[in-house]
Amino acid sequence: MTTIETSRLILRPCREEDRELFYELSSDPAVLEFFPFSRSRKDADAIFSMIGKITPEPGFDFLVAVLKHSGEAIGFSGLSRVQLEPHLPRDAVEIGWRLSARHWGNGYATEAGAALIRQAFTVLSLKEILSIAVHDNRRVLSVMRKIGMQPHPFSDFDHPQIPETHPHLKRHVVYRLRAAEWRAQQARHIES
Repeated sequence: MTTIETSRLILRPCREEDRELFYELSSDPAVLEFFPFSRSRKDADAIFSMIGKITPEPGFDFLVAVLKHSGEAIGFSGLSRVQLEPHLPRDAVEIGWRLSARHWGNGYATEAGAALIRQAFTVLSLKEILSIAVHDNRRVLSVMRKIGMQPHPFSDFDHPQIPETHPHLKRHVVYRLRAAEWRAQQARHIES
């Protein structure tokens, strides 16, 4: 099981005690601004239970972001293989996160994202990471840029799992970061 430590966070595997946070993030209108629907308690609990039964591929755990100074769990993050052919390459690896709205604006998503990218390229030896988001989700796009990802507009697509009742959420943008680009970014950071 993966555990990653940053200066302010511990990213650890999900536990039963995280069920309430999962429901909060599955039902909070602010967090779900760019999702087509919220989840009922019953639906959120069913999904959470299903996640708990999956044995993840090494390095692809569903991680909980916990504040070091207080031990409070504030959100989820992780790497996952996405199956969105023909829109994305087969077995593309996506980085994602979802934080409690009361913790927005503190750089925690950026910190977790940067740690996951380091893990992806140094421990898992992945060649590329993708991230997708609704085209006007400025908060997420900002984090994607801060962690070194670049837009790849030729890959943007209308998400097939978004219902036609939510046309404003269908268009998704794709950001990418290749391992070689990340290493070059790290070298420039060390030099400056």
